[in-house]
Amino acid sequence: MRPLTATTTITATTVERAFGLPCRHLWRHSFLFLTLPLFAQQLTVLPPSTELTGPEARQQLIAEATIGERQEDWTHATQWSSSDPKIATVDEHGLVRPAGDGEVRITARAKGVTSTAVVRVKAAHAPFQWTFRNHVIPVLTKMGCNSGACHGALAGKNGFKLTLRGYDPDADYATLTRQSVGRRVSLADPPASLMLAKPSFAIPHGGGKRFAQDSLEYRVIAEWIAAGAPPPAPTDAEVRALEVFPPAAVLAPEAGQQLVVRAHYSDGHTDDVTRWVKFSSSNEGVATVDDWGHVKMNGSGEAAITLFYSSRVLYSRLTAPFPNQIGAGAYERFPQHNFIDGLVLEKLRSLHIAPSKLADDATYLRRAYLDAAGILPTSEEVENFLADTAPDKRAKVVDRLLERDEFVDYWAYKWSDLLLVSTRRLNATAMWAFYDWIRDSVRKNKPWDQFAKEIFLSSGSTRQNGALNYFVLHKDPIDLSENATQAFLGQRIMCARCHNHPLEKWTQTQYYQMANLFARVGVKNGTVAGENIVFAKTSGDVLHPRLARPLPPTPLDGQSIALDSPEDRRAVFANWLASPKNAMFARTIVNRVWANFMGRGLVDPVDDVRATNPASNEELFAALSKDFVEHGYDIQRLIRTIMTSSVYQLSSEADATNQADNIYYSKHIVRRLSATIYSSLRGMA
Repeated sequence: MRPLTATTTITATTVERAFGLPCRHLWRHSFLFLTLPLFAQQLTVLPPSTELTGPEARQQLIAEATIGERQEDWTHATQWSSSDPKIATVDEHGLVRPAGDGEVRITARAKGVTSTAVVRVKAAHAPFQWTFRNHVIPVLTKMGCNSGACHGALAGKNGFKLTLRGYDPDADYATLTRQSVGRRVSLADPPASLMLAKPSFAIPHGGGKRFAQDSLEYRVIAEWIAAGAPPPAPTDAEVRALEVFPPAAVLAPEAGQQLVVRAHYSDGHTDDVTRWVKFSSSNEGVATVDDWGHVKMNGSGEAAITLFYSSRVLYSRLTAPFPNQIGAGAYERFPQHNFIDGLVLEKLRSLHIAPSKLADDATYLRRAYLDAAGILPTSEEVENFLADTAPDKRAKVVDRLLERDEFVDYWAYKWSDLLLVSTRRLNATAMWAFYDWIRDSVRKNKPWDQFAKEIFLSSGSTRQNGALNYFVLHKDPIDLSENATQAFLGQRIMCARCHNHPLEKWTQTQYYQMANLFARVGVKNGTVAGENIVFAKTSGDVLHPRLARPLPPTPLDGQSIALDSPEDRRAVFANWLASPKNAMFARTIVNRVWANFMGRGLVDPVDDVRATNPASNEELFAALSKDFVEHGYDIQRLIRTIMTSSVYQLSSEADATNQADNIYYSKHIVRRLSATIYSSLRGMA
């Protein structure tokens, strides 16, 4: 739809729809019609195209309206129609079902506007059979049967144990069909099966009623049993990716929004799996979501609605701007020194939050010294800085700080803490060798990818190469794998040691493939006291505890190598780790550095950079990470970019619009001094 102009005929209905207020409240603002364009309603059907494969396929469509900067869900106020009901039908709620092979257009009409979506139908009358892996397990997961609070608990419930969220379909199949004298699945009389009778409450069930006998959940399990309860097969299609509609939206407070989730499978087909997805909200004060993916906005701010299905995770980002009246000048007056400022301002503008004023010179100087070097400026340095009238004096302070020995000491301590350097697990010789290597790396401003590679690509004496003491600290492959992923990738994969990760996409299989990369690291005593020799062994594997066999060594989301490959497995890990294609590596260190200066990571906690823990400003996070990689993983350049931004220089004094904001960097976050800084300041005293 084209924007309305001052010459457009404007009706009362048009005005009310554009502003969301009755005309009686708008007459006094009629000058707006001469100065600002009004935007007509636009309607979009989501997803815009879809393919239904098989007689049981279905797709929920959403009628998403856009009015200015805001979206509205008009799905249930829309008239839906199909261009050919013999190919696909659509009900009054926008749910499309197949009727015959071919292609149709589904049309949505609402409030005087229309939009269409293309639907292609394949194999509408082909034989169909529910599968245990892709249909029965999702039903059990959505109904909570295999959750940690029910039969997915470590010891199960009442003698019945399933794997947590169905991470092992083969084991679950054996449990359901072979245990309890076969009563859980009755091929002769499907309704008598305990896995139907108990959750439908046909007989008493400690977990209560989970679904009705006339529900799709009941039908999936009943028809699977009636078909002979076929087991999971190696040829079953696997979920490769999830897609959510809408992926992001700006909504009004108290608005509702339906989400639709589509799964992409290894055989090329897609399915609407919204009904089987587990939903949760990152901020229930802003938005809550029910079991069926319907979101209710509760307040102003931004919330990520996380989606979990078949060990895949994704999120939709929904925003409700604050009810603040802010003039454009509040943003235009804000000085933009680099891309950080522009991206933060864009976020603040979308939320209707104004930035605080810039901090005064004395405050900035103290902040810069503490954040960059863990020290306070001397009285002479303060006087000289305050007397300096050069417009670039703050940038010059940053440059001088990066050259100081205290800067090197401070960041050497930080990276030593990250890598767990201490005398608790290292002798004094090894500890100092490791620390000296870290400090020399900071002094040389060694690129972060080179810093990581030197740890994982080296062999030899731990006295001559201090980085090798990392393998003395972490001798066990499991410990080594978990520490490396948390320190360098921001991924907490420990849960996947026993089962698929309940909050992330990592599976138990991926966990042991990753751990097997470190199974051939050898450590032996050297020729002198305090020395160890690190070398690559030619044999050794980590066994998967359930399969009782080793799995091909594979980095997370990386390429496998053969179990009998002679290649040093650490080199495989190092080259994947520091590759520009591995976004987790750059994002993790960028987040750590950002948190040091800004008081809070773009992702918080700072070492939990998982897909279901989204950034408060994803556009900024992506831009910082991209810039970091493109400029050679230069830590000092990253620090300089942050410290010279106006966002870093903001005052901690709040204004009327940002008093409650500690997420979007509209003001500087007040925080306690770290233990490292506090100790150094006491030493100075």
